[in-house]
Parts: sequence; structure tokens; C-alpha cells
Amino acid sequence: MKITSVFTALLFMVFSFVSKAQITDTKKNKKTEWLVAALLQNKTDQTTVLGNPTIFNSPYGNAVAFNGIDDALFLKEMPLKGIESFTVEMIFKPESNGVFEQRILQIGEITGDRMLLEIRVVDSNWYFDGFVASRGVKLALAKEELIHPLGKWYHVAFVVTPNSLTTFVNGTQELQQNYTFNPIEQGQASIGVRMNKVTWFKGVIYKIQISPQALKPNQFLTL
Repeated sequence: MKITSVFTALLFMVFSFVSKAQITDTKKNKKTEWLVAALLQNKTDQTTVLGNPTIFNSPYGNAVAFNGIDDALFLKEMPLKGIESFTVEMIFKPESNGVFEQRILQIGEITGDRMLLEIRVVDSNWYFDGFVASRGVKLALAKEELIHPLGKWYHVAFVVTPNSLTTFVNGTQELQQNYTFNPIEQGQASIGVRMNKVTWFKGVIYKIQISPQALKPNQFLTL
């Protein structure tokens, strides 16, 4: 009887460990998908709306237009928590008459560990900027020569691994650099502006997707 009881207890411990490992593994492999129009239309107490972002009928479905002055969404969500590698994708259309520096998406802390998708606007063009701050080390991947015309739909991706950062526009790699990344552990998210409410985005966003893996271009969202 004693042997049977010990064996049963050991089995219970093993199954409990496996179950917890499976839950953790599932969590790590779960994508976060934000259809921005759905965030606005189905607003919960986890979402704060600033200004008056409006629903926009895009070629892909309902999207959200941001005026570049005071429109933004703040989400009490932290989809990057503890993730060592990730890919952030966005389908969006930057518009003219916005400011030079535009922070479109920020995840993490306000001024501590964080990740941002940004653009810089020069005349009628823009260029991509992927930014990470990890344990006080900041790095922005941006190059003014890699410009794209405003007023068109684009897919951008920012791939972060424990030792590198890579940016893509419409599936084409733009910049890559070595970087020691440590997982972001706390914070929230803002869409349309930096968390300290400066450098607002002028344009339309359809979808943002965060995958807890370093994706390859053939795995990206389809534009």
C-alpha cells in the first residue's frame, strides 16, 4: 500500500509539472492580434481612448485613422512580458502633414525597457525606425536613405532576438544590427503616440500582430 501511495504521489507530481510546462509553453507560443478598429469599437476597461480616432474603411476591412494631434489608444496589456524573441508586425498607411518624428506603437515601460515602432517623415516620404531599450541600452534601427512614399499601405516588421534586431518593409529586409536583448518584464501599450504623449502618428492602422518568435518573411502577415 505504501509503495502504491508513493507511486501515485510521484505520478501526480509529474502530471502537475507537465501540465504547468504545457500552459507556460502555450503562453509563450500565443500570438497577440490587435485589429485596431475592434479595440476601438469593443472598448473595455483595459482600453483608454484619447482624442477622437475614427473608423476608416480600408482595403482590408475596418481600420482606425489617427489625426496626428491628439488621437491614441492606451492598452493595459503587456504582450512582450518575458519573451526572449519576438516579431511585431503592423499594416498601416502613413499620411502627409504629420510631424517629423512619429511614434506609432510602444510596448513596455514609459522610459525604461520598451519597444517602439516609429517613422520619420521627410517631405512626401517616410522611413522606418525600430527601437528597443533593454537594461539601459538603447538602439534605433533607422536610415534616412530607405524612404517610402506617404499615402500608401505598408507592412512593417520588427524582429527581435536575444542578440539582434532586424527591420522589414513589405517583406524586404532593411536593417539589421547586433544587440543584446533582455526580455521586457512590465509596462503596457500605446497606439498612435509615445506613452508620454508626444510625437503623435498621422495616418491609418489596420492591424498589429505580436508573435513570440523570430519570424521569417514568408511567415509575415499578407499585405
